[in-house]
Amino acid sequence: MALFKKNKQPKERFKRSVNRSTKGDIGIYIILAIFGALMVLPLIYAIGQSFKPLEEFWVFPPRLFPVNPTFKNFKDLFRLMGDSWVPFSRYIFNTIFISVIGTAGNVILSSYSAYALAKIPFPGRKFLFKIITYSLMFSATVAGLTNFILMSKLGWIDTYLAIIVPACCTTYGLFLMKQFMDTSVPNEVLESARIDGASETKIFWRIAMPMVKPAWITLIIFAFKDLWNTGSSTYIYSEQLKTFNYAISQLVNAGISRTGVSAASTVVMMIVPITVFIIAQSNIIETMSSSGMKD
Repeated sequence: MALFKKNKQPKERFKRSVNRSTKGDIGIYIILAIFGALMVLPLIYAIGQSFKPLEEFWVFPPRLFPVNPTFKNFKDLFRLMGDSWVPFSRYIFNTIFISVIGTAGNVILSSYSAYALAKIPFPGRKFLFKIITYSLMFSATVAGLTNFILMSKLGWIDTYLAIIVPACCTTYGLFLMKQFMDTSVPNEVLESARIDGASETKIFWRIAMPMVKPAWITLIIFAFKDLWNTGSSTYIYSEQLKTFNYAISQLVNAGISRTGVSAASTVVMMIVPITVFIIAQSNIIETMSSSGMKD
């Protein structure tokens, strides 16, 4: 009996050592709360700035919240938008059209290409993926001149295509989707579907895409954010084709007197991307918590 107790004590000590204490949990929550507050602080500061009267912008040290909050900055912003010779509804339409079409094209083309590279064996696919991976090291600015010449030859200068088509063919989108296809889509499931007579297109849409839902929702967030924040483009010259971000930047670049308008425009530009992010983030959490799969 004594021997049995001696063998049992080390196991009990081991169990106690791997369990987190209540104090440890509280400490972790406090650290996470501090980091969360630091992350949300710039957003709170930007919102506070948009409600400050002009004289409070130059107070030192800067205040996080306005002492005398006002809606004058937003009123001035919308008044200036109404005085524009090109209706601001046109700028908004351009931005929404480019963002939606470009994001959809990015997700579809990246997903199709990633599925082919990850799940369809063909000669040279590993070498092709290496080239795609190496291209992540180069900034888009490096290929700026080449892209301009290409757009000019295709006749896409001063058209929507000059922004939408490059946005549909991003390296990071293909890389992200390919990595998820490799790890989240079992080959056995695809082979079973092929044996049952399903086409590759049906397998892609009915099996592969639902399994990598977190990946393409994440891609939607990044692609939409980049397109929504598109400002003055090298390929667009007509005022009727320019984006909302460009129009806002032209309104606020008129000196110190429009500092409040600039702060209000920052909040207006943030509303849509933050809304998209919140909706997509909830979907990602829901998908990750319920997408477990057993062999």
